[in-house]
Amino acid sequence: MAKKISNGERFINAFNQIDYAIRTQHNFRRSMGFSDMIRRAVSINHIVRKYEDHLIDYGRLRNAIIHGSNGDELIAEPHEDVTNQIEALAKLITTPPKAIDVLAEKDVFTVSYDVCLKDVIMRMSQTKYSNIPVYKNGELIGVANGQRILDAFGAYLSSGGQADDFLNNTTIEQIATIQHTIPYYEVMAEDAKVDEVLSKFLENRKLLVIIITKTGTMNEPPIAIITSSDYMELNKILENY
Repeated sequence: MAKKISNGERFINAFNQIDYAIRTQHNFRRSMGFSDMIRRAVSINHIVRKYEDHLIDYGRLRNAIIHGSNGDELIAEPHEDVTNQIEALAKLITTPPKAIDVLAEKDVFTVSYDVCLKDVIMRMSQTKYSNIPVYKNGELIGVANGQRILDAFGAYLSSGGQADDFLNNTTIEQIATIQHTIPYYEVMAEDAKVDEVLSKFLENRKLLVIIITKTGTMNEPPIAIITSSDYMELNKILENY
């Protein structure tokens, strides 16, 4: 009969998995204390940011239940609920789900760079999507975003321009390629994890959309599109994973 693993052993195993995964993912030194490592990882790892307090508490509990220079003697047993919680968090940190595997499937539409704004707006109305990738000769050059089009339209009218002229004679390339100090879209590979996607939105509050392609390059067709409106859904997925 196989020996039953105690809560203490389960806890330490899960803790070590978390410790190793975070150090490996972010190249933290082995000599760095666990609490210090967690605080440093908060700014670059969404899961750590979300569960920072729990992780700090687990580090303290780990120090309280082991004894000996090698940390190999357990002197206390954590509660079953605590053990289950750290094991769930270890799973989340070591094997987070891919974003495209957990988001509801959406049709992916693209638009050519030379299409006039009138046609782009009609496409948005038909598809109910306010973010459509713009391609030129097979390469992504920007995203047709409803708010950005509206802003450009308003500025054009305010300067004395005519609506018909703007809608019929302005191409989406002229709007999608306007340079901004902070990028409003990014491209990621199809294996991008949920936490990595969430971290992108946290790092850049101006980010509107992430285009998912096979390897994360601009010259590939989109596989999926993740918008800032998906943020809450992805967050809930982490909580229930």
